[in-house]
Amino acid sequence: MTPIRIVVIDDSAFMRKIITDMLSSDNRIEVVAAARNGQDGLQKVHKHKPDVVTLDVEMPVMDGITALQHIMEQIPTPVIMLSSATKEGTSKTVQAISEGAVEFITKPTGVNSIDTAQMKEVIITKVIVASQAKIVKKRPLKENGSVTDTTVLRRYSKSIVTIGASTGGPKALKRVLSDLPVNIPASILIVQHMPPGFTKSLAERLDKLANIHIKEASHGEFINEGTAYIAPGNYHMKLNTVGTAHVIELTQEKPRNGHRPAVDVLFESLAKVEKVNKISAVLTGMGSDGSQGINDLKESDPESVIIAEAEESSVVYGMPKAAVKTNRVNHIVHLHQVGDTITKLVNRSGGT
Repeated sequence: MTPIRIVVIDDSAFMRKIITDMLSSDNRIEVVAAARNGQDGLQKVHKHKPDVVTLDVEMPVMDGITALQHIMEQIPTPVIMLSSATKEGTSKTVQAISEGAVEFITKPTGVNSIDTAQMKEVIITKVIVASQAKIVKKRPLKENGSVTDTTVLRRYSKSIVTIGASTGGPKALKRVLSDLPVNIPASILIVQHMPPGFTKSLAERLDKLANIHIKEASHGEFINEGTAYIAPGNYHMKLNTVGTAHVIELTQEKPRNGHRPAVDVLFESLAKVEKVNKISAVLTGMGSDGSQGINDLKESDPESVIIAEAEESSVVYGMPKAAVKTNRVNHIVHLHQVGDTITKLVNRSGGT
């Protein structure tokens, strides 16, 4: 088996050694070069053409965000960002994964702490996953093209859209949410697999880029049309009915398949809601989260509409593939068509 070839980019000589030692301890991985800043790193990525790059966010000469942009434009390669747990570090990391980084890792607070041992396991796992990721050629934000769509929704007055994503999800969500019109007559609920703190930064960043309002969900809040709610890290998000309105419930019930929040939990809660048009989409991600929820949606309401991102555009074709395997997906579309598909479905619903 050919080892996964890595370039490590970090301005700290100590961190470069720590990361190199961690990765080199696994015989499936080979660190082919290390670099002290983004400029040096970019040169070594061009020279060695690695399978994966680990990239520090904050560096002199050329920072991680700028280096990432150059890598994505010049030699597209799966990138894992390494960041601090500070507010600024979180914000920059969310920016990076929204612009194409496949994954991120928070640096341990102390090199002698248990966090270091945990980081070793995490970084090896994420490098292996990243090596299988597909870096999709960038498309323009708006693109002409038609969506073939024969699904007829029941004409309820309310529409609820649920979306699930994991690896590669922040960039995919940026595309989908940017494609939705400001006056879309639907509420949108989103589960993106991310830890606490990062989901708020993601919501704030997406809110600045999209036409609709996007926020991190709060327990007990009523949902509104034209607004997207992102489940907070470490909390499942459910939807409950109160009279004719619908309210968000956040819980810390046990993780589902290792995830909290879990897409299945959100989809299963939507399955119990009555007299609304239901549209659910599964975007890029590792694993099968969402597939059980799709079965529940279709069992309770056969007219629920399910969308899966196509393999062609998925960074990791795990969750969408599992969704397709349920044989209950109505539309398999490229990422650049997901927002348009949702909009057309919502616009054909409503009225009674």
